[in-house]
Amino acid sequence: MENNKNTKHELFHEYYARWINIYKEGAIRHVTMQKYKMTQQWLVKLIPNLEVCQLNRTTYQQLLNDYAKYHERQTTMDFHHQLKAAILDAVDEGWINRDPTRKAIIKGKTPREKKQKFLNQFEVHKLLSDLDLGPTINWDWMILLIAKTGMRFSEALALTPADFDFLHQTVRVNKTWDYKNDTGFMPTKNFTSNRKIQIDWQTVIQFTELLKGLPEDDPIFVKGKVWNSTPNKRLERHCKNVGIPVITIHGLRHTHASLLLFAGVSIASVARRLGHASMTTTQKTYLHIIAELENKDVDLVMRSLSGLSN
Repeated sequence: MENNKNTKHELFHEYYARWINIYKEGAIRHVTMQKYKMTQQWLVKLIPNLEVCQLNRTTYQQLLNDYAKYHERQTTMDFHHQLKAAILDAVDEGWINRDPTRKAIIKGKTPREKKQKFLNQFEVHKLLSDLDLGPTINWDWMILLIAKTGMRFSEALALTPADFDFLHQTVRVNKTWDYKNDTGFMPTKNFTSNRKIQIDWQTVIQFTELLKGLPEDDPIFVKGKVWNSTPNKRLERHCKNVGIPVITIHGLRHTHASLLLFAGVSIASVARRLGHASMTTTQKTYLHIIAELENKDVDLVMRSLSGLSN
């Protein structure tokens, strides 16, 4: 970053905006870039007059505290991480004397009560029984496919007939569909998102019929502009029809993962199937389920041990 003698007296939010443009523009996905820009807007709101050289542990902690009044702890943690790299660069340049982010305390509003994110096996069966699975592709076929594969909504939108390998019972995920900006095919979220997902024989038979005669490289679920509210409303209607908790399309992905974990599938296999960058993501996302399974395991171990006699 270009050094000039006024940089240390530059307003911090202006320095941060420049830092984003230099280090992040073109290097990260559009959606992540939007988060950095949102962080910059919060700086304008919370510390409009703070200069780079005035950033010390006290002013930084005050910034985090003020941000935490409006956000939950995890969001405040993300805010902190997005600022930290830019601040450390300013320390390296000598514009800030010491690292003001050291020993920062992360606070946050009490989390809102979270709506249920996934269904149990009984509820999934009820949901699937209400789907309108006719001879042509519709949103209900996508609901079924995501429930059975756990793929992301943007990944499912990008599926073409060429991605289905019926002989080997797999579906290939190697791209996404940019439904937010309507620019067509895009790369997957990360390298590990490129994967082949095994599908059951019943799904193979159903989709073999559905895809007959469709153009090999055209997305099967996209007919014009797509809003995620359309399939979400359809899913909500099905949930209400059969009296189960209302979840979102993304909730179907959580449902898929939780059913696999409860069935005893390893975390490593679930991570691979979901296309997670690491098992840590899977463990963090499904911590409550894993804890529940561990309790079951302890009962199992105790029962096994009590059966041993000398």
